[in-house]
Order: sequence, then structure tokens, then C-alpha cells
Amino acid sequence: MNKTLLISFFLIFNWIYIQAQPAERRITREEYIEMYKGDAIKEMLKSGVPASITLAQGILESGDGNSPLAVYAKNHFGVKCHSGWKGKSMRLDDDEKDECFRKYETVYESYRDHSDFLVTRSRYDFLFKLKITDYKGWAKGLKKAGYATNPKYADLLIMLIEKNNLDQYDNYAKVPPRKPTRTRTSKVLASSSHNRTIKLHNHIKYIRAKKGDTFYGITQDFDMNLWQIFKYNDLNKSDVLKVGDIIYLQPKKNKAKEKYHIAKSGETMRDISQLYGVKLKKLYKKNGMFMGTQPNVGDKIYLKHKKQ
Repeated sequence: MNKTLLISFFLIFNWIYIQAQPAERRITREEYIEMYKGDAIKEMLKSGVPASITLAQGILESGDGNSPLAVYAKNHFGVKCHSGWKGKSMRLDDDEKDECFRKYETVYESYRDHSDFLVTRSRYDFLFKLKITDYKGWAKGLKKAGYATNPKYADLLIMLIEKNNLDQYDNYAKVPPRKPTRTRTSKVLASSSHNRTIKLHNHIKYIRAKKGDTFYGITQDFDMNLWQIFKYNDLNKSDVLKVGDIIYLQPKKNKAKEKYHIAKSGETMRDISQLYGVKLKKLYKKNGMFMGTQPNVGDKIYLKHKKQ
């Protein structure tokens, strides 16, 4: 048998073999929900993004997990690279030709990055003031904040949630129910499996450091990254964790419900930032102070609006 005939035979055999293989079956919507509802609930308890919204966005953006971006990049939310992305990427035509999209090792990484994307960008801050069961408010808010260009984006999310009863998974965030604590401004949110009480202040989840705690240990308890603990709490790597310290598990807000705070002896701007759940940079800006300067005893530190 000559070389040309051998190559032709091999190509024909290979083509027949490929044709005989069954085409990869598409994931159904019911299967998608069953596969990823756990990830959506896990992220809801950690970040505050409703599970129904996460699932509806995943269904819509990934075509029930069947889109090329979902299959080959495990990107279920159409998150683009943006500046600062150092991970793997995939190029696809979207709003523009050959756009850069993030590529993940696992689908859960996509779910986690989706939560971080919403939590760490200030234009979505107002969403976290909504009730976790207000999926309609979240859907409309995402559209308002510019998450998607489709004018019917909010309606599509709401339709998916109601048609597939996805809002049932939001109820996992309500057990146990939120009850007022002895303090006037905080609420108990939930107890973790690590015997911790998670509290809510200014619509932000936080804990109090206890004896033996370390920053790394807290990240392990709540499946977080160390950079999140430092960033959310305006900490430096050299800072020492003390018993009773407030540690926020989500980014602080741009303002507080309270109008102002009267500085006490020894209080720093960061102390006040932690006490009211207001971002430190915003606190300095509201009060016309230079970063690093500290208040005097009796100074009125504005928390809600800029100092006039």
C-alpha cells in the first residue's frame, strides 16, 4: 500500500469515527438550576447577592451553560477582562469585535468572581441596601447601573426567576431570622458553623474578633481571600488583630444613616469608619480632611453628607 493511499484511508477512517460519536448533549434549564443552585446560595450567604438573581443571570448570560464562553472559558456571566485582570482570557465578538473575556478553571470561580464584581464596584452599592428577597428591585437596579445594554434585561431576569421559582433559594438567607441585638444600630444576621455570630450594620455583614483569631483564620471560616479582609476594613498587612475588633465581611458603604459622630479621646478616623461602616476615603472626603490626619476630641465628624 503506497503512502498516499494509507493517508487517505486514515483520513476516511477518522472522519467515520468522528461522525459516529454522539454530539455533546446540551444542558437543560432544570439541570442547570440543579447543578449550580448550591453555588448561588453559597455566594448569597457570603456576599449578599440574591441567589435568584445570580442563577437568572447565569441562565441568561450562558444560555443554560451551553454558550461557547461557558463551555470553553467556564464564564457564566459574560464578565469581560477589564483593567487589572491577570488571569486567563478568551476572545469573542460581543458589543465589539474580538473582545476580551475572563476565563476560569472552574464554574464556581465564575460564580465567585461575579459576586466580587458586584460587591467591589461602587456603582452597585445601592443594590445592597435592598432586601435580599427583593429580586425585582435587584433586577431593575442591575439594569440601571449599566450591567447590560439590553433594554429588557430586568424584565428577562424577573421572568426567569418567576417562571423557574428561583426566588425560593433567597429564603435560605432568612434562616435564622434577623433579630435586633442590644445595640440600637446592629442586627443579628446568622450563626456560622464556626460558632460565630454574623451581625448586620449599615447593611453590611460583620463579626467581632474573638480570642485566638487571625486574619487568615477568618478568611478560612468564611471562604474569603485575605485581600478582601484587608480592603473591606482599611487594614495594612502589618496591622494586629485585637479581641473585639469589628471585621467587615463586605465592603463598607459611602455613607451612614447617622448624620455625624462626635470624636472621643483616642479615636481615629479609621475607628469611626469601622464603627459606622463608612469607607475611610469617603469619610475623609466628607469632612474635608487630608488622609492620615486625625480628629480632635469633640470634633463633629460627618457621616452622611459633606461638611458645609
